[in-house]
Amino acid sequence: MSLTGRTVWWWVRLRRPCLTAAPRGPAVWLPTGLAACQRFYSSRDKEKIDMSAYPVESIRNFSIIAHVDHGKSTLADRLLEITGTIAKTDRNKQVLDKLQVERERGITVKAQSASLFYNYKGVNYLLNLIDTPGHVDFNYEVSRSLSACQGVLLVVDANEGIQAQTVANFYLAFEAQLAIIPVINKIDLKNADPERVEKQIEKLFDIPVNECIRISAKQGTNIDKVLEKVIEKIPPPQCNTTDPLKALVFDSTFDHYRGVVANIAVFGGEIQKGHRIVSAHTNKRYEVNEVGILTPNEQPTHKLYAGQVGYLIAGMKEVTEAQIGDTLFMYKQPVEPLPGFKSAKPMVFAGMYPVDQTEYNNLKSALERLTLNDSSVTVHRDSSLALGAGWRLGFLGLLHMEVFNQRLEQEYNTSVILTAPTVPYKAVLSSAKLIKEHGKSEITIINPAQFPDKHSVSEYLEPTVLGTIITPQEYIGKIIVLCQDRRAVQKEMLYIDEHRVMLKYLFPLNEIVVDFYDALKSLSSGYASFDYEDAGYQAADLIKMDILINGNPVEELSTIIHNDKAYATGKYLCERLKDAIPRQLFEIAIQAAIGKKIIARETLKAYRKNVVAKCLLRTLLIGA
Repeated sequence: MSLTGRTVWWWVRLRRPCLTAAPRGPAVWLPTGLAACQRFYSSRDKEKIDMSAYPVESIRNFSIIAHVDHGKSTLADRLLEITGTIAKTDRNKQVLDKLQVERERGITVKAQSASLFYNYKGVNYLLNLIDTPGHVDFNYEVSRSLSACQGVLLVVDANEGIQAQTVANFYLAFEAQLAIIPVINKIDLKNADPERVEKQIEKLFDIPVNECIRISAKQGTNIDKVLEKVIEKIPPPQCNTTDPLKALVFDSTFDHYRGVVANIAVFGGEIQKGHRIVSAHTNKRYEVNEVGILTPNEQPTHKLYAGQVGYLIAGMKEVTEAQIGDTLFMYKQPVEPLPGFKSAKPMVFAGMYPVDQTEYNNLKSALERLTLNDSSVTVHRDSSLALGAGWRLGFLGLLHMEVFNQRLEQEYNTSVILTAPTVPYKAVLSSAKLIKEHGKSEITIINPAQFPDKHSVSEYLEPTVLGTIITPQEYIGKIIVLCQDRRAVQKEMLYIDEHRVMLKYLFPLNEIVVDFYDALKSLSSGYASFDYEDAGYQAADLIKMDILINGNPVEELSTIIHNDKAYATGKYLCERLKDAIPRQLFEIAIQAAIGKKIIARETLKAYRKNVVAKCLLRTLLIGA
């Protein structure tokens, strides 16, 4: 049959493997080409893995958890290689770190899953691996990943030993009642001391020394022992294929052509193409278009069974339709929804505005799609006299905010203006008028512009965190002074071995959110590690500081600070603004004010005409 060149071109674009004609000029679609297409798609269907060969008792679901840079991604690479999931080459570095920002920064910011097949003692096992981030700002990714697992590999650097995020991740897994396998990595390093690390693990986590596995993920040493331990120690999931379908959506991404791709853990029953399913969150019905596993690329399968982890495409076209933590069940077979996930609690807020207001709708669409993939970000509409319409975004930390902004630029080609980060404060109202207006006596303040007057408030509350610092003992003095300068209260001090100390402090969140981590690393020559968890609110003497430019307050520069640090902060801001604002033909007064009281001032001098220059030039010419 003959087709026009344009028809063939669009057919080629949609069915690229069947390329039999050039995109320009008239062409004839030969029967051999059509037969080739049929052979290609029938062979692809034949390649679908039969997941029924892996009953529940031969499935192991596990995560890799560790502190930053302790070798999680490298271990994941070796596990993929030894099971034959990927070819063994020298270019296998951070295979599961698919985002550009992850490869540029060298850290994992997004949990990624992969299904591995491994034969142990004549039995074929399906091992579902989830590689998780190590930084405290992405702790929500870790907690979500653990919900789809029955065990974890706790990786510890043989050189660095136990660090702050190691402790935090251990307790996440411990509270979830998961099997924990300690793995001591980087034993090939010159300064590695696995015996010391084993003693630390035994002292802090009460795990016997003989349960620790010593490996080198880089060289592939003892990786097979890790897989054997996973099969022996981690229990299979507790579920049954005869039960009604119950699937948990633990992650999702948006594809421009296929809609929402949901990562699911099947807790009961089975699911296949053509099934009609219902979302417990939206109560909408969908028809399943495709199911499969990640190896780590998408591999379609005929079915997914209870206990297995994979992906699902069901024609969800709107980002709001795929809520992380949602339960999917079969149409007319309702089930009790799974508990889902505890909502992430934002620790840092910042305003986000488009550079050009004509890009508002494009940025709105980009935010919706990116927050589908990163559900820990909270979004509220906001507006500013200077910056126009925008949003107030909540993040889990400063690095989380930076990575989110970078992903917006790289993945959606958007440019934004981010305001200075702030933390959420609370105010207990004493004014009956304000209580009636807000409908409650305690309000949360995420924008300094909403800060109520002191006369209508009985007390202000600031957020606090319980910080854990692990450091070599020679830096204790400097670190204690740093913590005291940040208004911290010491809660605990424990020697985990003869060289390392664990300190616990109660910090005001505002004191650590911007530059505390950098200061800590600088004081300890990079050896100290830091982690924190929410510790509620405490009463504090808070004030709102305004920045005035030529007597006019600039709302975007207002900030909420503790009264003791008002003068130092005001002076610093005025000095920075003096350096940042370009000189004009008129004088500019930059002031920091608390109410009507000016506490700091800098003056940017105006350009002045040099009236003496002509006289000097004339004198020089006469003298010549």
